[in-house]
Amino acid sequence: MQTSQELSLPNMGCGTWAWGNQLLWGYDESMDSQLQAVFNLCVSQGVTLFDTGDSYGTGRLNGRSESLLGQFSREYIGVNQPEICIATKLAAYPWRWTRQSMINAGKSSAQRLGRNIDLVQMHWSTANYAPWQEEGLLDGLADLYEQGLVRGVGLSNYGTKRLRRVHQKFSERGVAIKTLQVQYSLLSTYPVTQLGLKDVCDELGIRLIAYSPLALGLLTGKYSEQSPLPKGVRGILFKRLLPGVRSLLQSLQAIAQSRNKTMSQVALNWCISKGTIPIPGAKSVIQAQENIGALGWQLDSGEIAELDKAAASSDKKMVQNIFQTK
Repeated sequence: MQTSQELSLPNMGCGTWAWGNQLLWGYDESMDSQLQAVFNLCVSQGVTLFDTGDSYGTGRLNGRSESLLGQFSREYIGVNQPEICIATKLAAYPWRWTRQSMINAGKSSAQRLGRNIDLVQMHWSTANYAPWQEEGLLDGLADLYEQGLVRGVGLSNYGTKRLRRVHQKFSERGVAIKTLQVQYSLLSTYPVTQLGLKDVCDELGIRLIAYSPLALGLLTGKYSEQSPLPKGVRGILFKRLLPGVRSLLQSLQAIAQSRNKTMSQVALNWCISKGTIPIPGAKSVIQAQENIGALGWQLDSGEIAELDKAAASSDKKMVQNIFQTK
């Protein structure tokens, strides 16, 4: 029987999805104090939902992302401390296929965090390549809730058909799905416009979380066809996308200037206007301050319509997560 206090989600998160990748790519321990400052600023400003995953900072770093978040939440003293909400995602690794393996994964994450998990999420569905594997993992996810080891359960990268199936499965056990996390931004509207996930989530009482709401930085205005691009795969992707998103970036820039906001803040506010919880990454206090600037104001209906039109007419879109189901 579930004994933990029922989970109530904050309105917006400052996600450690980006922190997790930073821990995989070039992280060193000298960054700890900088990341702690980011965490402290977010909480002090009322941004209290933090998202990570047990696959972030693995290998030689041994789950460093979860460990850092746990450390930061323990050491924070100040306003909004009781409202800190830690969400983590458990990966559907090939060697995890029993319900006990999922329970063990949740316990390991809680140990790294140094606290019970507020929101535990299935990182991705195995429906696209090994549907037989998923049943045990979902059973284990529900077990974590029933045993009082987590306060809420969520999913990630699920489409409408698979979501309804899992919702029915969990409902039979009295377990509510609190959240669904998908890639969603002005350059990745597919989950909402084509899969219809927002309508289904509203029907089922599930909050939609938008990861990569700034399209890996493409919607920040930092990059253009004339400026230096990031190295590696990200730079190759940007080079392919930029020529086809000029009108969208121009619309973002025009609205940002009229609002005296940044393009990032407008892009995040658009996500909020669509009823989602965006989880932008922040590696520095400056980035965190900019993200927080997306709060406390609202785009009007005309601005939203203009951005919707520009997004729909863009020749290029972000590549969808290969694990996203229908």
